[in-house]
Amino acid sequence: MTDKHLSSQFDSELANLSSRLLALGGLVETQMRQALLALTLRSGEAIEEVLAIETRVNAMEVEIDGQLSSVIARRQPAAVDLRLLLAIARATANLERAGDEATKIARMVRVIVDTGARELPLADLLLSCDLAAGLIAKSLDAFARLDTVAALAILKEDHIIDREFEGFVRKLVTYMMEDPRMISESLNMLFVAKAIERIGDHAKNIAECVIYVVKGEDVRHRSLAETEAEITGPEAGR
Repeated sequence: MTDKHLSSQFDSELANLSSRLLALGGLVETQMRQALLALTLRSGEAIEEVLAIETRVNAMEVEIDGQLSSVIARRQPAAVDLRLLLAIARATANLERAGDEATKIARMVRVIVDTGARELPLADLLLSCDLAAGLIAKSLDAFARLDTVAALAILKEDHIIDREFEGFVRKLVTYMMEDPRMISESLNMLFVAKAIERIGDHAKNIAECVIYVVKGEDVRHRSLAETEAEITGPEAGR
């Protein structure tokens, strides 16, 4: 009965940590949507909301890290439980960094507003930002369900954001070559585009955590084809 009670307590602690991770993810999603709003409308109110959420995200990261350390020290977990705790730690760090990128976007929008910069075509950039925010949401859903198929789809979708980034950079280079007066504004937009691309990378990292928990395989430095074979190949159901 004692072992059963301890097991129940441990399960409860794992569930609580997973819940806190998803709550952190919800905050970061809100932060990113506000950053997108700031970029779209050049909204000072949205900028301030992003910065306010950043403080909450940082505090929650510290809280989750403390809980993780306590659980690992007291429970000394093994196998899948240890992988889950390590994955929560990785996912937490990636969410906090995604929030940092959203904050960078908001601060750069403030610079753009304060300098009275002229309008640059934003359609591609807004699409990328929306894709990145959606990818974070999908990665959290995959983590909540420990869904490796959904995680694989996220790894594939990250390549779309990468291509959008590369295309946007080419357009900015064209603007700067055609009108050197646009160099400063274009560089600001390049900074924003890079932050968006990094958010996509963090979503990808969280998806890789899902695969690590379920499969026990670290796929961070594997090709997409190798990862897909791990998930969908003939031995995937082992």
